[in-house]
Amino acid sequence: MPKGKGRQRKRTRKRTWDAEQDVDAALREPRRVRGRETGVGAPVDVECDLSECFTDVEPNGRVISPYGVLAFVLTEEGERLCRVTDSLTDGKTSVLAPGDEVRVEQCDDGPTVTAVRRRHTTLSRPAIYKAREQVFAANIDLLVVVTSTAKPPFRAGLVDRYLIAAEVGGVGMLLCVNKIDLAAEPDEVDGYRALGLPVVNTSCVDGAGIDDLREALRGKLSILAGQSGTGKSSLINSMDPTLRLATRQVSDDTQKGRHATTASRIYQLDGGIRIIDTPGIRQLGLWGVTSQELDYYFPEIARFAAECRFRNCVHDREPDCAVRSAVESGQIAAHRYESYHRIRRSLEEEV
Repeated sequence: MPKGKGRQRKRTRKRTWDAEQDVDAALREPRRVRGRETGVGAPVDVECDLSECFTDVEPNGRVISPYGVLAFVLTEEGERLCRVTDSLTDGKTSVLAPGDEVRVEQCDDGPTVTAVRRRHTTLSRPAIYKAREQVFAANIDLLVVVTSTAKPPFRAGLVDRYLIAAEVGGVGMLLCVNKIDLAAEPDEVDGYRALGLPVVNTSCVDGAGIDDLREALRGKLSILAGQSGTGKSSLINSMDPTLRLATRQVSDDTQKGRHATTASRIYQLDGGIRIIDTPGIRQLGLWGVTSQELDYYFPEIARFAAECRFRNCVHDREPDCAVRSAVESGQIAAHRYESYHRIRRSLEEEV
C-alpha cells in the first residue's frame, strides 16, 4: 500500500450532515465530546453569552432533541432535522435544550433554527467542565422524579436534590414510586406527602397506577428523571405500548441501573401528554443555590431554624439548635436532616 493511502481513506469516511438525512439514523449515531462518548443531545459545554441568545420571537417549532450544531425540531410539517444558526452555537454545540420553543426558517442549506424564545421554566445543573449553568430541559410544566421500591433501591437524597432544582427553575414536581410490585412503599415517601409533594405509585408489571400517572401528565409537557433502572422508559411504554422504547435490566450484582436512554427526547402520547425521557443519573449537581440559602429549600428546617439560638446556625454542633431538637423528637425526618447536610457540604466544596 502506498504511503499515506490509509490515512486518506480514513478521511473520506468522515460523516457529513445535511438536513435531509434520515432522522432515525442520526438518532442512533453516537458522538464523541472531549474524549467522552455520548448520545444524541448529551450535555456539553457551550461558549455563548446566554443573555443574547433568547428573544421574544414568535416560535413555530419545539426542540425535541439537540444534536451538536443540529437539532431535531417538531414543526407543523412534522419532525425535522435542522441546522442551528451560528449565533446560537459555539461551533460544536448549541444552547438549545429539549422543550425550547424556536423559530425555524427555510435557508439555502435547509431548515434552520434562527432564534429561540425566552424560557419560562428551566431545569439546570452545573456544567461538567466549567462553573456555568447547563439547562437540560426548558419550558417544562412538570418534573416527574421516577424512583423505585427496589432494584435500584429508593434514594431520598436524590429526590431532595430534584426538589431543589424544580423550585429554582419554577417547575412543578411529582414523585413516581415505581416497581411497587417488588416491595412496599418506602417509609420516606409519607414525609414527602406531608411536604405537599404529589405521589403516584406504579407498576409496569401489573399496570397499577399507570392510569393515575397518565391523568397527572395529561395536557402537560413533563420530564421523567431519576436513576438508571427505575423504569422511566418502561413507564412510557406502559402508557403507549406502540413506542416500544428500549429498556434494560438492573444489575443483580450492583443493584444499579444501566442506561437504556442515551439522550433526552420528547415523546407525544394521546391525551395531550408530552414527555421528555432523560438518561438516568446517579447524582444531580445544583445550580443557583448557595449553602447560605439552603434552609429555604427545606421548609421544615427553615421553620425550626427561626428558633435557633444563633442566627447563623448551620444545625450541626451549635448549642440550643432547634433544628437538631426537632430531629431528635421526630418532627423533622432524619433522612431529610442528613440530606440537608450532605447537600450543604457539597455546595461549600464547590465554592
